[in-house]
Amino acid sequence: MTTALFPGSFDPFTLGHLDVLRSALKLFDKVIVAVGYNFSKKGFFDPETRVAIIRKATEGLEGVEVRSYTGMTIDFAREMGVTCIVRGLRTTTDFELESVIAQANHKLAPEILSIFIPSNQEYSFISSTVVRDVIINGGDASQFLPSNIDLNDYRK
Repeated sequence: MTTALFPGSFDPFTLGHLDVLRSALKLFDKVIVAVGYNFSKKGFFDPETRVAIIRKATEGLEGVEVRSYTGMTIDFAREMGVTCIVRGLRTTTDFELESVIAQANHKLAPEILSIFIPSNQEYSFISSTVVRDVIINGGDASQFLPSNIDLNDYRK
């Protein structure tokens, strides 16, 4: 069984994330969606809520596991026993940033490969930042989210 790690903050999980995940499932038997938590940043949703949102968004998708972690992604990848990290790309700017991270990860763990999966064009403009801005300003973000997700169910 081949397993990959799909790490990110997923704050919140968008249609773009779901698109990349579906593509990754064509390559791997199992994909662990890994919700990273950075103590120095205050997230819009706490990690437990992000995990719950992703579990709901991925209901019915075989081969998906959702977990949260702290610390370095490469350490979590080792802990999970994966040899591939999947990263989604929307733009060339994403590629530049992700390429630097992949190179650093390769130095730290040469046995773990980074794989870039571009999002479909229809989702390339969707970012968690845009979705948060829409929500904060009272807009309807539902068009950017998986159809079975209503973020109002998760807001405190």
